[in-house]
Amino acid sequence: MASLAYPGADHSRYSHSLGVMETARKILDQLKRSFKIGEEVEATCLVAALLHDLGHGPFSHVFERVNGIHHERLTARVIMDGHSEVHRILVKHDKLMPERVVDFLQCKPKRTFACDVISSQLDADRLDYLLRDNLMTGSGYGAYDLGWLLHALTIDERGDRLAVTLKGVSAVEAYLQARYHMYRNVYFHKVVRSAEGMVKLALQRAKRLAVQERLEWPPRENAMQKALTGQRMSMRQFTELDDVSVLHCFKLWVASSDKILSRLCHGLLYREVYKTIDLSRLNDPQRVREIATKAERAIADEGGEPEYEMFLDEPADTPYAVEAGGGSEIMVRDHAAGKLIPFASMSPLTGVLNQQLTFSRIHVAKRWRDLVATAVKAEMKAT
Repeated sequence: MASLAYPGADHSRYSHSLGVMETARKILDQLKRSFKIGEEVEATCLVAALLHDLGHGPFSHVFERVNGIHHERLTARVIMDGHSEVHRILVKHDKLMPERVVDFLQCKPKRTFACDVISSQLDADRLDYLLRDNLMTGSGYGAYDLGWLLHALTIDERGDRLAVTLKGVSAVEAYLQARYHMYRNVYFHKVVRSAEGMVKLALQRAKRLAVQERLEWPPRENAMQKALTGQRMSMRQFTELDDVSVLHCFKLWVASSDKILSRLCHGLLYREVYKTIDLSRLNDPQRVREIATKAERAIADEGGEPEYEMFLDEPADTPYAVEAGGGSEIMVRDHAAGKLIPFASMSPLTGVLNQQLTFSRIHVAKRWRDLVATAVKAEMKAT
């Protein structure tokens, strides 16, 4: 939904996937200058880069949160399904390629430097989407020197992991700063977050109506109906399900007899997103939730439905997330000491940037904005 705030941001996952493959190729070409990389490893890595997002449904992660089907599972299913064109092409090249690519995307039997090229804090996916989103939004926030960063990449042969040289620390910091600015100014833009929240609410409302058999459209066997209710789809149905399918439903749901669904879809189609009330300065999660609860109660007392006409927004994603034991952290190779050093222990930037991106916002339907603002103001005074 970033195109609501940045009109040029209407690029596709297809162009991104091509970019990830090309970026992965550049990473491997750089590494091959100093290390021997087998043809099978290189081919598997490049195919995985091209296909890594196949399982994404319409509206990406927003849709995924509603139907509960993880795109990684669907990606594996598409690649392994004998009826898919992707599977037939891969098998024609190498009968074992589909299974090899799926295992690679899941880092089986173990995580290697090649897996890091596709899935890590410094992977081809992030390297591409930052520059692509920066270009298409025209924001100017996500620029960094890809060539400089590629030159800093190396392999820790003892652990078989991707790393950066000590000289590359500054390049990584510049890249992380670009990610920070894109999160702050694009991905976490209040209009973008409000619209994404409304998409989620519209789909949740449609799902609820579908389960109750009160949803006038789509028909029972339609792919959209199956996706909403978590039913298994055929490969043909899955590949036909895209953003246009959902937008078509939104257009029809504007005329729905269900007023909540109608208002949500009308707002999304006609750029009337929920209004934002910022609670970030409270810096007290418990107090924020208490105020949000009071706001919900105020809407309910006036006959509204706070479950669908308001939501509290707090970010779960960060520019630099380190999963315990997940092996995702950027590692710095210290030749002199003969060891790997976690990037976060060398640069204070990671913690500072993440801390700066915490926020708490209430997004509320326009008709309740003044009511909620008054309730919030009263609570803030009490604080």
